[in-house]
Amino acid sequence: MERAGGKELHLYDTLTRQIQPVKVSDGKQVRIYCCGPTVYRDAHVGNLRTFLLSDLVTRTLKFNGFEVDLVQNITDVGHMSEDFEEDKMIAQSKSEKRDPFEIARDYERRFHNDCAALEITKARAYPRASECIELMIDFITKLLEIGVAYQGSDGSIYFDAEKAVDYGGLSGNKLEALKPGHRYEYEEVGAKKFHADWALWKAAGNRKEMIWQTPWGAGFPGWHIECSAMSLKYLNNHVDLHIGGIDLRFPHHENERAQSNPMVGGEAVSLWLHGEHLLFEGRKMSKSSGNVVLIRDLIERGIDSLALRFCFMENRYRSQMDLSWDSLKAAHSFLARLRKSYKTTLTTEPILTEKVSEFIDSIVGDFCNDLDTPKAMLKLRALERLEIGAGERRAIFEILEPLLGLDLLSSRPARPLPDAASKLLEARIAARAAKDFALSDSLRDQLEKFGVLVQDTANGQEWSWLVDF
Repeated sequence: MERAGGKELHLYDTLTRQIQPVKVSDGKQVRIYCCGPTVYRDAHVGNLRTFLLSDLVTRTLKFNGFEVDLVQNITDVGHMSEDFEEDKMIAQSKSEKRDPFEIARDYERRFHNDCAALEITKARAYPRASECIELMIDFITKLLEIGVAYQGSDGSIYFDAEKAVDYGGLSGNKLEALKPGHRYEYEEVGAKKFHADWALWKAAGNRKEMIWQTPWGAGFPGWHIECSAMSLKYLNNHVDLHIGGIDLRFPHHENERAQSNPMVGGEAVSLWLHGEHLLFEGRKMSKSSGNVVLIRDLIERGIDSLALRFCFMENRYRSQMDLSWDSLKAAHSFLARLRKSYKTTLTTEPILTEKVSEFIDSIVGDFCNDLDTPKAMLKLRALERLEIGAGERRAIFEILEPLLGLDLLSSRPARPLPDAASKLLEARIAARAAKDFALSDSLRDQLEKFGVLVQDTANGQEWSWLVDF
C-alpha cells in the first residue's frame, strides 16, 4: 500500500520573518540542530513543547521522503543562573548535596524517558557540553585568530560584539540599546571592551568545581559557545534548520549566530525556528507559582502521556498556548476512542481509495504548511464522523501514524487492576445475569471509587480507567 509523500515543508523563519521552504543544503540530508535541556532539573511540559517541535519537523520531513540528521545538545556545564552568580548545575549540586555530574546524568536519563513517553524521535547524537570542552577551546582559538574575540583583563575570553555582522537580526535587539549586565551575561567592570560583549570562556576565579585547563588558564565555557561548536562540528559546518524555544532567541541564539557566522564566512544556519511559550490554566508555568507540571504528574493522574502530545498539536507551535487539565482529559478520552475505532477495523484489509488519499493528503498538507497541526487535528477529530468503510478507515490510521506519533495502532498499557476491583467486576457480571440491577448499579458505584468506569454494551460489560482529577 503506497502512502502520500513528496511534499516540501515550509516553516516560519525568525531571521527573515517569512515562511521559507526547508532546504537540503548538501543534497543528502536535512541537517537539524535542536537546543536541548540544561539537565539540572526535570523538563516540565513547557520545555517538552519545544522538544516536540523538532519531532514534528522530523516526522513531516521523513514522511515526505527526506532524510534527516538531527543533533540535540545536553547542557551540563556553563549555563549561568539568572542572578548571574553561579552555574545552574553547581547551584543544584549544592541544593541536592550531590556531585553535579551525578545530577546531570540523572536528569538527562529522565529527559530521555519523558521524550520517549511523548514518542519524540531520537536524535542521531546528544553531545554533552562537558564532553566537548576541547571542541569549544578549538572554536574559541579560531575566533581569537579571526580577530572577533579577545582576552579581558580578568582572564576570560570575550566575543567582540561590535564586530558582529547584523547583530540583532534574530531578536531585533541592537547593541547600542543593550544595557550592561543583561540577562545571562557576566558583569565585570572594566574586564570587557564593551558592555554587551559576552564570555566565550570564563576564568575560574574562586570556582573549584567543573573547571578545565586551557591555553588561557583554568576556567569553564560560556553558555552560548557550546551550541556554536557542537552544531558546526556534528553537522559538517552548516545547519539547515535550528530549533529552540522563543526564550532562547535572545541572547542565546543571537550570540550563537554572531559566533558561528565568522567561522563559515556567511550564514551558518539557513532557517531559525522558534516555538512559543506555554501557559498552564492561564498562568506562566513556574516553580514560584506552584504550577509546574511534569510528565509523571500526568501519569499519576491516569492520563495518557500522548494526550499531552495531542494537546500540543491542537495549538500552533508559534502561538502562545494555554494548557489545562480539562483539555488533557478530553484528549485522553479522544485518543482512547480512536484506538478502539482502529481495533474494530482489524478484520478488514486496508483499502486505499481516492477518498482516503484525499483525506491523508489534506492532513499532510497542513503539516507541510508551517506545521498547521490545529487544522490537521480538527480533521482527525472529524474522522469519527467520516462515512467510510472499515478498510478505508484502517488505511488512514496505518498511513498517518508515522506522521502523527499518537500510537493509534496499539492498546496503551493500562494500570494493573486491583484484585478487589476484579472481584467487583466479576460480581457485577453475575448480578446482571441474575437481573439484579440494583446490585449491579451498586457495584458500578463501588468500581468508580477504584477509578474504573463500567459500560454495558451489546457484547457485554466493558470497563476502562477514569481520568482522575
